[in-house]
Amino acid sequence: MAIHIRRRAFLVGLGGAAACPLAASAQQATRMRRIGVLLFGTPETDPNVGAFLRGMRELGYVESRNIVVEYRYAEGKPDRLRGLAAELVAIKPDLIFALGGDVAPSVRAATSTIPIVIAVSNDPVQAGLVATLHHPGGNITGVTFVSSDLAARRLQFLRDIATDLSRVGVIWNPDHVDPEYREAQTAAKTLGIQIHSLEVRQAADFEEAFETAAKAEIQALMPITSRLMTINRHRIINFSNERRLLLACGFGPWAKEGALLSYGPDTNAMTQRAAAYADKILRGAKPDELPIEQPTKFELVINSKTARSLGVTIPSMLLATADQVIE
Repeated sequence: MAIHIRRRAFLVGLGGAAACPLAASAQQATRMRRIGVLLFGTPETDPNVGAFLRGMRELGYVESRNIVVEYRYAEGKPDRLRGLAAELVAIKPDLIFALGGDVAPSVRAATSTIPIVIAVSNDPVQAGLVATLHHPGGNITGVTFVSSDLAARRLQFLRDIATDLSRVGVIWNPDHVDPEYREAQTAAKTLGIQIHSLEVRQAADFEEAFETAAKAEIQALMPITSRLMTINRHRIINFSNERRLLLACGFGPWAKEGALLSYGPDTNAMTQRAAAYADKILRGAKPDELPIEQPTKFELVINSKTARSLGVTIPSMLLATADQVIE
């Protein structure tokens, strides 16, 4: 499967750090530091945790040499997150890295003193994690993958591909505080598309959501990205392909693994940026002094192989603007 890269995305760096390699400003930590990591899935199934650790290594932090990483992971069971967050707080790490908007609220509830670095796909202000993006306040800072028009753009891409599109299922977790579902509803009214809400709060809810989607005879499916969606993405992709649905997703490996398209920031790059926050905090910076970083560049990935299997034609202009086309 070939991937053609059309153009490269660049991110606005924290304090200008992205203008040069992260390692350029790296200095070895002078003592062993302890970092807690809380995950929704597991270290093996979460597609982004490696990017954070890679960023830490580039900044001079090496496991067993000058950092100890303490993992706690919920294995996809949201009811475990609060207890696991409390376990991390009990070992008194130098900071906690919370990966995912499903995860961060549990860490916030567990401590108001230990610094927390987040990488989340929801709005941290709307979720009550920070006061504002520019002045977070409290003990939390980091990166968010959210931008205001991502859901609207994905719907427009679907309409560009299927001009008769009228029924789209949006599969989402209402417990994951995110503006994208609301934005999808607003965009759908403008485009004359009917949105069918497919709610899932845990892995066991997907089958019912799929049954509802089938009964509604939707033509396309659009997940609102969260850790719950990410670790269940193969189920969503398989269902969409079996039902011959156009699947438009957020960020990460969706299109590369069989979805029709994905549009969003490079989440690995953003998660790696979270390491710069951890580094600054370990060197003495206060979380409330570090603004939350948002993405400024976005990638459109189109899977032409999936399009052919669905019998749809991707407009040439859309192909021309794609960052990656999977043949």
